[in-house]
Amino acid sequence: MVAYGAEQRGRVPVLRASWLTQTFVHWAFSPDDIQALLPEELVVDEYEGAAWVGLTPFVMADVRPPGVPAAVPGVPTFAETNLRTYVRHRDRRDALWFLSIEVACPLMLAARAVGAPYNPGTLSISTSGDTVSYAGRRWAGGPSYRVVVRPGNPIEPSERDVWLTSRWRAYTRRLGMLWETPVEHEPWPLVDASVEVLEETLTTAAGLPTPFGEPLVHYSEGVRHVRLGASRPCAVRGRTRRADRS
Repeated sequence: MVAYGAEQRGRVPVLRASWLTQTFVHWAFSPDDIQALLPEELVVDEYEGAAWVGLTPFVMADVRPPGVPAAVPGVPTFAETNLRTYVRHRDRRDALWFLSIEVACPLMLAARAVGAPYNPGTLSISTSGDTVSYAGRRWAGGPSYRVVVRPGNPIEPSERDVWLTSRWRAYTRRLGMLWETPVEHEPWPLVDASVEVLEETLTTAAGLPTPFGEPLVHYSEGVRHVRLGASRPCAVRGRTRRADRS
């Protein structure tokens, strides 16, 4: 089972940040459709027989190297939106796999060096009354999205809620190698939420088919003690077979 809290403490993070005003919009898909989008080293993770893809817009705040206080002037804060799915490596460790990452800060494009699929764009996040609105479009007229959610009441996370939101590493692929990036932060404080507007072309651009049913939505005010570890290449192993899934 996926762990609710960070699995290990990173001794020397390379980046600190806060992830704020975050919405999780999740759709269920056929595992075979998601497996077709993964590198051979990874196998799609499933919950109750379905694969899941999450659209997660949020504010990336107080981004800084270790040792720099968040209050230092000039520390960047910007909008980011991830399209992600859930995978396991042959060592069975669960992780995120990003299908795309939209970002309003060109400095983050440096993470393309390890295969993180960052796309620069114009992104915005705003609140009006009791709704939160997210919008974005890649530069040069690429895929776009507009999401308006209405946060509800705090929830005690179910097993499925934890499975969808609590992941402590991400895999990327670059130069024929799989890279692992560890992350730690406090558990997500979740509330239920409803979607008022959901218009997006990110899933189609990523090669996804029509999902199963309506989306599952959560909202969080965020986590303020994010520590990202250094990306490191994974050991080279043989091809992961479809039968290895669990």
